[in-house]
Parts: sequence; C-alpha cells; structure tokens
Amino acid sequence: MKTSYIYPVKIKTYFNWSSGKDAALALYYLQQESLFNVERLLTSVNMVHDRVSMHGLRRNLLVPQVAAIGIPGTTIELPEEPSMEEYERGMRYAVEALKREKFTCAAFGDIFLEDLRTWRENQLAPYGIQTIFPLWRKDTKKLVKEFVRLGFKAITVCVDANKLDASFVGRIIDEDFLRELPRGVDPCGENGEFHTFCFDGPIFSKPVAFAKGEKIYREYKGPGNKTSGFWFCDLICNG
Repeated sequence: MKTSYIYPVKIKTYFNWSSGKDAALALYYLQQESLFNVERLLTSVNMVHDRVSMHGLRRNLLVPQVAAIGIPGTTIELPEEPSMEEYERGMRYAVEALKREKFTCAAFGDIFLEDLRTWRENQLAPYGIQTIFPLWRKDTKKLVKEFVRLGFKAITVCVDANKLDASFVGRIIDEDFLRELPRGVDPCGENGEFHTFCFDGPIFSKPVAFAKGEKIYREYKGPGNKTSGFWFCDLICNG
C-alpha cells in the first residue's frame, strides 16, 4: 500500500531587518527551522540621507547586503527626523502592503526590551500579524559569542557616546572587542550602546565589500528636548 505524507505549510514571514548582527543571527535561527519561511526583509531608511535609520548605513551597502542574503528587500522611506506619527504611518502602509501579499508573520531581532516587544505586538495585532522573536530572553553574552563562532562578521557603525568612546566605532565584533567593553554595556548592545553592520556569515552567499570612511560625531534631540550624542563610522561601498 502506498503511504501518503502531509507536509506542513510554512508560515509566510517578513523580517524587520536592521542590517546588524542581532537581525542576522535571528534570521539564521529562523532558517534552521521548518515552520517559518522568511520571504522579505523590511528596513526603515532615512530618505533624506539615503541611510538606514539609526545605524546610519548607506543604502548602497544595504542593497548588496540584502542581495547576498538572497531574500527580497522592501524599505520604509522616512523623513530626516520622523515623528512617531510619521514612523507609524510609514509602518502601517508597509504592513498593509505585506498583508495583501499574504504575509502572516513578522520576525524581530529584539532580545529583552519588554516595552518594545509589547509595542510591536500591539501595532501588528489589528492586522492579524503573528510576531516571532527568535533571540528572546537568551543570554546576550552567549549570543554574541555564538555569532562569532558561527562565522558571522560585523562592524560597529554607531555607538552611544554616553556609553562608549570613539575608539569603539568602526570595530569588528570579536573577542578583543567584547573583552574591552566597559562594565554595564550589554555584549549585544541591546540597550542601544552600539549598532552594527553584518557583512558576512552563513546566511550570505558572499561577503559584502566595503571600506571604512571617516568617524563622525552627531547630536540629536530626544524626548524632553534632551540631547544625545553618537559616534558614527561611515562605511563606503567597495563592491
């Protein structure tokens, strides 16, 4: 008698892609599972400066990065200093378009920021979009060590000047970098201490070529008119 097998249908998933190491590791985890099929990378971009929001990464490095991963990318185009209303409107348009394409799940690289997770879940609940957090509540020291062990490579592109000095921007994430982090700085930068650009690893068909440019210090006005300073390392496309 012939035996028939019923294979589960994978959940059509998009990933909120920051271009950094946590997103890369979370995507790697999802690709090892049989339940989720990540078919889109969604990235917020500052359309005035043509750079990834917060990270300051040039769009012309995001494009080859996404191409090397082999998953189509979509961007949310934001103004120079978007208000929360403008950000939410851009996200809403993107989610509505993805919903029309039958996406039913959104993946994130967040690790332990409860308020952020709750906000993401509340934003997507009206659309019936499931959320998945592959790195949730994992030990950040173990995560970053696994990131390095798996052969991923990332460089810091932005650091919070209140937590780290300029010597930490433009650094490769390796054992030396982790050993030199000051006490109180999360090894994954989960509290916003630093942001990275992941340029090689097991999810890539080839490394993303780039050259390091200048270091730049910038200040931004936050809630309550509070000023925050950040060091950026400009990366130049070399592909």
